[in-house]
Amino acid sequence: MNRVWLITGANSGFGRAITEAAVAAGDVAVATARRVAALDDLVAAHPGQVEALPLDVTDTAAVDATVKDIIDRHGRIDVLVNNAGRSHVGAAEETTDAELRDLFEVHVFGPAALIRAVLPQMRSRRSGAIIQLSSMGGQLSFAGFGAYSATKFALEGMSEALADEVRPLGIKVLIVEPGAFRTELFGNISASAPMSDYADTVGKTRHMVEVNAGLQPGDPAKAAAAMLTAIDAPNPPLRLPLGGDAVDALLSHLDSTREEIRTWGAVARDTRLPD
Repeated sequence: MNRVWLITGANSGFGRAITEAAVAAGDVAVATARRVAALDDLVAAHPGQVEALPLDVTDTAAVDATVKDIIDRHGRIDVLVNNAGRSHVGAAEETTDAELRDLFEVHVFGPAALIRAVLPQMRSRRSGAIIQLSSMGGQLSFAGFGAYSATKFALEGMSEALADEVRPLGIKVLIVEPGAFRTELFGNISASAPMSDYADTVGKTRHMVEVNAGLQPGDPAKAAAAMLTAIDAPNPPLRLPLGGDAVDALLSHLDSTREEIRTWGAVARDTRLPD
């Protein structure tokens, strides 16, 4: 039986690539986006296999209605892909409360609403998969990406607990941590008003985003293929970094964290109450 996919942010980048990969596997892809016109060609090329639906993941009522509609028509949702997102650059002090909250709505509260909506039917069938598009910035961060990483750290923490909760119910959870891929992420970016004191730190990040937009080395189609390989594996990983830059950066970060804990281990351990 072919799977039914629900993919958010499917109009471009990873979302579109995952839609195409699902279709190539013979599955049905319900591709959602706030602007679905970009999916007209896929719908026309694959009638009956690709459906395009408008969805703003920050609208909880729309999330519930969309999931219900898909289940009513297809009987189930086999794979949920929480992909919708954007980026943001700004120092912690520069980032406003509204900017931070808006980013959490898209990257954390939206996925949480979709998970709550799809899980009842996945639990009843003891089957399903949830793919969470995070970033290598979900485990590490640097100047200017604090707000973005805060949302991805939160998504990963929620997903790690979720995986522990639903694994006994036959449901897989995959956290995907891409590095630099040729998507529109750097073109779909907001920025806080800059402060001169952060020109040498956050300013470098702003410049990096500007000069690398459209030049990222990663291939979204290969990333989508890797995701399908992972969720189809008998024992899929919890986390899947994608791209050599992500693999190297995360391994280096883990090594640095381990070394820091070892260095400060004695101080850290000497904190218990006396016997």
